[in-house]
Amino acid sequence: MRKLVIINLSFVSVVLFYFTVVSGSKVFKSDWELPRATEQVNTKHRLVLITQELETPFWDKVANAAMEQAKKESASLEVWGSYGNNREDFLKKIEIAIYSQVDGIIVQGLDTDEFKALTKIKAASYGIPIITVANDVPMGDSLRKSYVGSDQYLAGKMIGEQLLADMGTAGEVAIMIDKQYQYFQKQRMEGIKDALKEYPNIQIVVIEMQDAREQVMATTKDVLNQNPNIDAFIAINADILAAMVQEIESRSQIERYYIYSCDDDYESISLLNQGKINGIIEQSPEEMGTKSVELILKWLNNEKVPLDLNGYLTDIQVVKASNVR
Repeated sequence: MRKLVIINLSFVSVVLFYFTVVSGSKVFKSDWELPRATEQVNTKHRLVLITQELETPFWDKVANAAMEQAKKESASLEVWGSYGNNREDFLKKIEIAIYSQVDGIIVQGLDTDEFKALTKIKAASYGIPIITVANDVPMGDSLRKSYVGSDQYLAGKMIGEQLLADMGTAGEVAIMIDKQYQYFQKQRMEGIKDALKEYPNIQIVVIEMQDAREQVMATTKDVLNQNPNIDAFIAINADILAAMVQEIESRSQIERYYIYSCDDDYESISLLNQGKINGIIEQSPEEMGTKSVELILKWLNNEKVPLDLNGYLTDIQVVKASNVR
C-alpha cells in the first residue's frame, strides 16, 4: 500500500513538472509579446472653446481661427457656448467641460463669483488649464493660466484720445456703461478717464444702465433731458450702442454728437458704415483664436511653462467713419 502511494505521488510530480516546463518555455518563445496598450491610447489633446456669444461675426472669427490652429497641431477642438449672453447656460457649459475632463479650456472671461468659483476651484481640482480669451478676469480671482486678447485699458485710452482729436479739449461727455460693470469695462473706463483727465474743460458724466433695449433707450432719454449741452457719447459695451443711437436719433440730428464704441461687433460696424457713429475700436479676433490654442497646447506639452500671467495682447486700432466711407 505504501509503495502504491509513493508511485502515485511520483507520477503526479512528474506531470506537474512537465506542465511547468511547457508553460515556462512559452514565455521565452519569440512570438510572445506584452500587451501594447500604450500604442492604442489616443494622445490627441481635447480642447473646448466656450463663449457667451455664439454665431456672432466676432466670435465666429475667433472660433474659425482656433479650429484651424487646432487642426494644424493635431488637437481636437469643440466650440460650445450660449446665445444672447445667457449666463446660466454659459456657466453650465463650463461645468460640463470640467466634469468631462477635457485637457484644456479656452473661455470668454466673465467677472462673476460663479465664474471665478468654476475656474478657481473646480477646474483647478481637476487639473484643467484655463485661458481666458477676449475678456479677462482679475488674476487674483481666478487660476487661469493666461489671457489672450485686447489691452482693454489701451482701448479706452485710444477712444479718449480720438475724442480729443475730433471734439477738442472742451465739452461734456457721457460714458455709457453696463450696470453689471464687467472687469473689461472697468479697464476701458480707466483708459478713457486717463486720456481726458488732463483737460479741465472736459466734463465727464458716467451713466450706468441695464443692457435691455427699453432700459437703454429710457436712460439715454433721461441723459439728454438732464444734460442738454452734452457733446459726446462713449458706449463702453457695444450691447447698449444700437438702442442708445436710436434714442439719440429720435430726439435730434445725430451728426451734432460725437459717438464712439469700444467694440467692433456687427451693429457697431453697421452704424459706423452709416456714418451714425464716429469711431470704434477694431480688435483682432483671428489672432486671439490662433494664439489661445497655440499657448494652451504649449502648456499641455510642457513647451512653455509657466505662461505669462499678465497675458498676451493682440492688436487693436481705432477705425473712424471717414476711413470706411
